Amino acid sequence: MLRSGGSIFSNIPPVTKNLIIINFIVWLATMALPHRLGIDIMQFGALHYIKAPDFNPAQLLTYMFMHSTSDFAHILFNMFTLFIFGVTLERVMGAPRFLFYYISCGIGAAIIQELVWACTWEDIFVRSMANFYGVDFPEMRQAISAAVSSGQELTFLNQLQTIGASGAIYGVLLAFGMLFPNMPLYIMFIPVPIKAKWMVIGYGAIELLIGLSSANDGVAHFAHLGGMIFGFIMIWFWKKKGTLHGGY
Repeated sequence: MLRSGGSIFSNIPPVTKNLIIINFIVWLATMALPHRLGIDIMQFGALHYIKAPDFNPAQLLTYMFMHSTSDFAHILFNMFTLFIFGVTLERVMGAPRFLFYYISCGIGAAIIQELVWACTWEDIFVRSMANFYGVDFPEMRQAISAAVSSGQELTFLNQLQTIGASGAIYGVLLAFGMLFPNMPLYIMFIPVPIKAKWMVIGYGAIELLIGLSSANDGVAHFAHLGGMIFGFIMIWFWKKKGTLHGGY
C-alpha cells in the first residue's frame, strides 16, 4: 500500500529506482552524444571481445547500462522486469546485497559471453573472410594467426560487441524463482498462472536451446545464461549459510 501522498515511483526502493534512472539516462546519452559531440559511446562502453582493439576492462561493467537506441523494447523490457521483480528482491535482500547481486550477475554474464566469443569468433569471422576472399578456411586461419603473431590489430574483432542489462535481469529472475518458487505469475499470452520456479526454468531452457542452435538473431543468449548461473551460485551460497530466506 502506498503511503499517503506517495506515488508508485517514490515507493520504489533506492537501488532499483536508481538503476532504472541510470539506464534511461545512459540510453538518452547514447542517442544524443554522437550527434551533439561526435562521441561514440558504444566504442567505449559496449562490451567488446577481449582480444579486440577497442576492449577495455571497464566494459565488463559499463555494457550493462547501455541499450539499443533503435529498439525501445530492449530497454523497456529490461527496466520493466527490474521494476516488477527488483522491488521485492531489494526489500528481501537489503539494498547493499541486492546491488552487489545485480552487478555481479551482469559481470558474470559478460565473462560467459567473453568465453563464448573465444570459442566461436574464429568460426564466425574466419569462415566469412575466407568466403569473401575466395580462399579456404585453413589458409585464412593461417593468415590471421600470422597477423596476430606479428602484432597487427585485428580491427574486425571490434564487431563482436554486446550491450544491455539482460544478463543482470536474468539473474534477477533467477533469484525471484529461487526465493519465491511457488509464487504464481502471469505471463503474456498464457491465460493461467505459472509458478515462478517453472517460469525461470522455462526461460533458462529457451535461452540454452536458442544459444545452441547458433541462431543469428543478434541476441547474446549465453550472456543471459551467464547471469542466471552466477545468480544461482550466489543465492545457493547465501541460502546455505542461512543469511537469505525466501517466501511463498
